[in-house]
Amino acid sequence: MNVTLFRSWKRQAVVASAALLAATLSAPVPASASATATSVASYPTTINGDSADVYYPTTGTRLPVALFLQGANVDKANYSEYAGTLASYGFVVAVPNHTRSLFGVSGLYPEGAQAGWTVDWAEAEDDNPASPLYKRIDENTLVLSGHSFGAATALSVSTGLCVIPFCSIANTAPSELEAVVTYGGNNVLPGTELVLPVLNTVPVGYIQGLADGVASPSEGETTYNLTAGTPKAFISLTGANHYGITDGQNPAGAAPDPSAQTLDQAVGVETIARWSAQWLLAQTGDSAAKKYVYTTGDAADPNVTVTYVK
Repeated sequence: MNVTLFRSWKRQAVVASAALLAATLSAPVPASASATATSVASYPTTINGDSADVYYPTTGTRLPVALFLQGANVDKANYSEYAGTLASYGFVVAVPNHTRSLFGVSGLYPEGAQAGWTVDWAEAEDDNPASPLYKRIDENTLVLSGHSFGAATALSVSTGLCVIPFCSIANTAPSELEAVVTYGGNNVLPGTELVLPVLNTVPVGYIQGLADGVASPSEGETTYNLTAGTPKAFISLTGANHYGITDGQNPAGAAPDPSAQTLDQAVGVETIARWSAQWLLAQTGDSAAKKYVYTTGDAADPNVTVTYVK
């Protein structure tokens, strides 16, 4: 997490929540891994009192849950394209708006406890006959994806340790957690330039925009090198800046990236979602995704370079 961004959290005002998404999304299935859905849909819900949007394949069962942790003061509505694409690979993607006070300022700041809350929500949703996900959720599998502040929060959860300000008191990773993927994230100690080791107990993949002017590529690469647990991967994306993952650049209420993005926004979002899905699928046992991540994907994607340790 970049120092400038950390300081900016204290200046942020609360972002007004966007209208809940309920429209069906027409998202074609990417030709990769083992996704079988032909489209995804979405609906509003609450997770431990937080308003959330859920994106899910319209077909399929035993679907793993992917919790997406937002960037600081980036409203959940700004991740609709990313979340819908990730869902098309066979995930139930939950995107909550989590409001809390940080250093005396109220805003959208995710925290590690959301992982456990999402596990509880998934179990209840799978048992709810009124839910479109009734008897369709794999209650034993949770994966995390996060952006910026949410990426640092996901890294904190991956260690099972409480790192302020990304958790409250305890931060024990739920037993269902199997893998983490981040975008625009690192493990810089807030308020300093010190990169802390990541003592992760689950696989972590880092997707890094090389034009990121908020969470720098060097901070991301150093974090990857200091990540103790394996498998791990560093997936760099040419031309993408800090908001390459959102529906548009510099969402209202969030600290803007002074570095311009040269990669087309739609291409960037699709690429980040595709590599997120492939990494998560590979770590949960999908053989086609493993081949993509470790063998064919890098060569096939002109915008991406992959470094990994299995």
